[in-house]
Amino acid sequence: MNYIIELILKLGKVDRRWIFLMIALVVLIPLLYPISLPIRATATTQQVYDAVEKLPHGSKVLLSCEYSPSTKPEIHPMVVSFLRHCFRNKHKIYITCLWPDGQFMAEEALEEVGKEYDLKYGEDYVLLGFRPGNEAVVKGIVSDLRKLYTIDSKGTKVTEIPMMEGINKFEDFDFLFSGSAGSPGSIDWVQYAADPTGIPMSTGTTSIQVNEVMPYVQSGQVQGILAGMPGAAEYEALIGVKGIGTSGMDAQSVAHLVIVLFIVLGNIGFFIERSREKKHRGY
Repeated sequence: MNYIIELILKLGKVDRRWIFLMIALVVLIPLLYPISLPIRATATTQQVYDAVEKLPHGSKVLLSCEYSPSTKPEIHPMVVSFLRHCFRNKHKIYITCLWPDGQFMAEEALEEVGKEYDLKYGEDYVLLGFRPGNEAVVKGIVSDLRKLYTIDSKGTKVTEIPMMEGINKFEDFDFLFSGSAGSPGSIDWVQYAADPTGIPMSTGTTSIQVNEVMPYVQSGQVQGILAGMPGAAEYEALIGVKGIGTSGMDAQSVAHLVIVLFIVLGNIGFFIERSREKKHRGY
């Protein structure tokens, strides 16, 4: 017992640099070698999954990428998983970007997922790319997509792309998913596109944005939400393909556990030392 007490006291006085090193290790190791902690999908994540599953095979799905490298750890795993889910169900994917960086993020996601499926550009997916204008772009897609997008991200005329046949406005799509890190983003799509037209949509957002978007989910205007990295990990679990979302949650969970452990040990050490001081003073 005395040995355990002395060990706790020593841990309470350990140089903070060793603590920083330990935290770095417990974050890095799960990222490199995922330990696959149990993940249970929340109701809002399950709602996104179910919404995609209900779509008939071959549905026309619009994916909008509104995030940058700074929010990539949270949003990118969602987009990658969403693409996997859609391509698995033989849906046609049309990608737009309300943020300039969104186009590069979309290209990276397509490159990653494209290795797993036999996809043909212009027949299975098309990257329409970025257009400036914020919510005006959303309104333009709703009213006349071809007026806004005369060419795709590669400079090919949309009239020459097979899967663009019959796509003239937002109502020609069957579903919308917005991977959003801010504004313009999910809320603009709800207000100016999905709600006025009745086209169903789901979204994935950063954790800090969830409270802003959740009222639209609760009202039924948005069919579910992937909430930050936990939402990304839950979606990966539902589609059965683990990625950076799962390993990120592993790292986060283990790091939190180690931090809590140090806090508990530090408090135990504090009370032991205070008790010894009182005995020494004769209290």
